[in-house]
Amino acid sequence: MEARRTVLVAHAAERMFDLIEAAEFYPAFLPWCASATVLQRDDAVVVARLQVAYMGAKFEFTTRNPKRRPEFMAIGLEEGPFQRFEGTWNLKPLASWGCRIEFALSYDFANTVMGSLASPVFHRIADTLVDAFIQRADRVYGATPDPGP
Repeated sequence: MEARRTVLVAHAAERMFDLIEAAEFYPAFLPWCASATVLQRDDAVVVARLQVAYMGAKFEFTTRNPKRRPEFMAIGLEEGPFQRFEGTWNLKPLASWGCRIEFALSYDFANTVMGSLASPVFHRIADTLVDAFIQRADRVYGATPDPGP
């Protein structure tokens, strides 16, 4: 399965990156995220364990995500029910108040039974993820772009 999305956002790349990288806050605004624990964070990587509980599907997985603030974060599976789970967030600043986000995620569940149950739910999660971060940015930073100085 694959999810891809490119959008122009009226928030600075730094602000969007900070929201994307801060997995510990996912349960506050991602309805599918039952819990999130950051296991490691430094300037080069963030490692997080996420628990999914949504529409009857329940599982957890851990990702190791190399990053370059504010332009890039890779998504890589460290542990979980996926055979393949890899993706990228690319953020390109367009002005002090906006950016272009390119999101890509490719995944397949390792177990066919788990995949048949969780795949439709996870596909919905992946398809709506970028919108959830934009809505979060609007709530945290305000919906009106700051044109800067």
